[in-house]
Parts: sequence; C-alpha cells; structure tokens
Amino acid sequence: MVNTREESDFIGKKQIPATALWGIHTARAVENFSISGQLVHPELIKAYGEVKLACAQTNNALDFWEDKTKAEAIEKVAFEMSQGLLNKHILVDALQGGAGTSTNMNVNEVLANRALQILGKELGDYKAVSPLDDINLHQSTNDTYPTALKVAAIRLLRELEQQVLNLQEAFQQKEKEFAHIVKIGRTQLQDAVLTTLGREMSAYAEALNRDRWRIYKCEERLRVVNLGGTAIGTGLGAPKQFIFRVVDKLRENTNIGLARSENLIDGTQNADVFVEVSGILKACAVNLLKISNDLRLLSSGPHAGLGEINLPQLQAGSSIMPGKVNPVIPEAVVQAAMKVMGNDQVIAQACGAGNLELNPFMPLIANSLLESIDLLKNASKLFNEKCVSYVTANADVCRMRVHNSTATITALVPKIGYERCSEIVKMVENSGLSIKEAALKSGHLTACEFDELITPEAVCRLGN
Repeated sequence: MVNTREESDFIGKKQIPATALWGIHTARAVENFSISGQLVHPELIKAYGEVKLACAQTNNALDFWEDKTKAEAIEKVAFEMSQGLLNKHILVDALQGGAGTSTNMNVNEVLANRALQILGKELGDYKAVSPLDDINLHQSTNDTYPTALKVAAIRLLRELEQQVLNLQEAFQQKEKEFAHIVKIGRTQLQDAVLTTLGREMSAYAEALNRDRWRIYKCEERLRVVNLGGTAIGTGLGAPKQFIFRVVDKLRENTNIGLARSENLIDGTQNADVFVEVSGILKACAVNLLKISNDLRLLSSGPHAGLGEINLPQLQAGSSIMPGKVNPVIPEAVVQAAMKVMGNDQVIAQACGAGNLELNPFMPLIANSLLESIDLLKNASKLFNEKCVSYVTANADVCRMRVHNSTATITALVPKIGYERCSEIVKMVENSGLSIKEAALKSGHLTACEFDELITPEAVCRLGN
C-alpha cells in the first residue's frame, strides 16, 4: 500500500503519493500524454528554475510576500532547480498539449512542495505555499516557457560553438600536415585538376568557421524574451514594476544579455526566431553531412576504392566479411545531420501552425530545437575526437594517381599550350605510358619542368 494525499483541481479530486513533490496537475499530464516517452530536456528544466528564481526575487523585492521566510524558501528551491537538483521530479512527457502548461505546472508543484519541505510543512499544503498563487505569481506558461527555452538554447549553443571550433581546428591541423601532398581534384566525381590534400582539408575548416560564426550570432536572435507578458503579451495580472524589472533580474542571474521584447504581443504569438535558429543549425548539419561523406569517399577501399586517406579503425565492420572495417564515425555523424535536417522541417511546421495570440506547439519546438543542438554538439565532438584528429594520408596513392591521371595535363597547359597537351593525352591513351613518361617523350618538357609544374606550390598558386 502506498500512502497518499488528496489534491483537487477544476476537474475533480485525485490521490497523489504522499511523498511526491509533484501534484495533481502533473499526475493528469502523465496520464494524458504518453506520447514520445521522452522527458523534458534537462537544460530546459534548469532554465525554468532560473526563470522562476528571477520571478521570485523580483516579487520578493517588490514585497508581494509578507512572509519573508516563505519568500526565501521559494527563492532557495528555484535556485535548486536551476542547478539541476530537482530534474528527477519533472515527469511530464516532452510532447504535450497546452503550449507547455503541463511542464510549467509540474515545475510549479515541485517548487511549492519542495518549499513546504524546507518550511517544515506537509506536502500538498498549498494554503501555505501555492503552486499558482505563489510560485506562478505574475506569470503564465506563455511567457515563462518560451523564455526558459531561449535561455536553455543559448546555453547549449555556446557549448555547440566550442565543439564546432574544436572540429575546425582539427581540420586546420590536417591542412598543415597534408600541405605537401599533391593529389587529383575531382568535379562531378571525375578527375579535374591538381590540388593538395591540405587544400581539401582547408575547405572543410573554412566551412566550419562559417558555422561557428553563425552559431555564435544565434544568441542575438534568442536574447529577446517575452517574460512579463503573461498570457498573450498584455501583461495581464502582472504589475508594471514586475514587468520592468524581472528580465533585468534574469539577465543578472544568467549572465546572458537578455532583453524584454519591445512588443510583448509579438514576442508571445510569433515563434519565427526558432525557425531562423533552426535554419542555422541545418546549415551546420549540411556541412557535417558533406564533410563526412567526403571522408568516407576519400578513404574508400581501402584497396579497390580511392584510398587517399585512412580513417582510424575502431571496430570490426562485418559479421561475415573478415577484415572489413567501416567508417563508422562519419556514418554516425551523417545520421545525426539528417536528423537535424528533419527537425528543421518539424520546427518550421510547428512555428507556422501557431494561431492568433499563441503558438500551442511550443513543446514540439522546444524538444526538436534542443535535440538538434545536442546532436550537432555530440556529433562534432565525436567526429573530432574519434576520427578527424587521427586521419592519415596515403601519400604514395596520391602521387601514383597524379602521375597516371589525365587531370595532371591541365597543370602543363600554361607551359606548353592546349594543343601540345592534347597530343600528350593521345599518346597516353595509345601507349599505356604515364603522364610524365608521355610528356617527356613528347619533347615538350624536361623532367625538371614537369616536376616544377606539379609541386604543391604550383598547384596551389592563385592564377598562373
């Protein structure tokens, strides 16, 4: 037998486990929303604690609680939540109806009951500390939830930026290591002109540099919040002093440059900023997808493929083919990138489906956005630490291809002209000679001249 306490709401009465910090609103949400099997993102819970703390501190400073002991207890428990100490008590499914009301009420109930514990009172004694009249004082789900989401997203984006920077630096290191290795550059997967393996790596680093900068700028897009707008952005039920001060307190506590929306109606009903940020995450995913597939292709074989680079061997690749080792890290990164692209479409649809003064699909937006940031952060870290940092070059394979591919002929054009190069190509096709052998046999070039035209410096020179 489980000891219970009775709680009631507009719908009716319900028995709640006597020791539970959550209450009737949470119980109903758990029963109603068994959808994804995922809990609310832990960073969103912590950010919610920060929002509740700023609200409590502002209400306390404005003397809305005569009982200062209660006020201090509420501040204390909100701080505990902001530190992740109460995460296990947030039980609602990440996907829920009601624009996030179930999450907000789960938070309110946990904070109220935890405050009651500190005050030495019975759990569920909401006359002493109320989830609604005290914890939710001068607030609504509609301003606290999106504000908490933006705080959580900014924090995670800072972590993602660092991981993208680390990956960028790993490719810059490979750029230096492979600067001397001349190889065949390809367009449409066909031999094109000469380049260096280092130059190939530099392009990946530069793409990631753009991603890093775009991710950094996301904070500007997310820093404007609608906290204080309450239900639809009119500030209904909240005094002006609270509205003017609460975001300042949240900014001070979080050390994030948050600002109150100049138009709280807009800030409450429109979610296009999340589409914009998701688009930037999608751009990063696109680059990770392209780079990962390039490394898979360059390392293919190793004997019957391109085989120009080696990826670290991490695990056996087949249950039937002995000795087969697969490019498992780039494959995992590709899948993460594809998931982020899918999430971007979900976010766009959810943001566009909002109606009039509110978007009821904020839980889906939150779950998809924070998941995308996590995926990119983890994938970038994995890619760097278990793959890119350990890539090695097959210099002999690259050299052999340079000497045998007609792509090398293009490097000779500035010296001997198009027509003479065409003659050399025909000689190669008819004789089986290498490019270098045919070029020397033609008499148009000396060995020294040929070697000079295919040095790393020559093939990387800007212009002729």
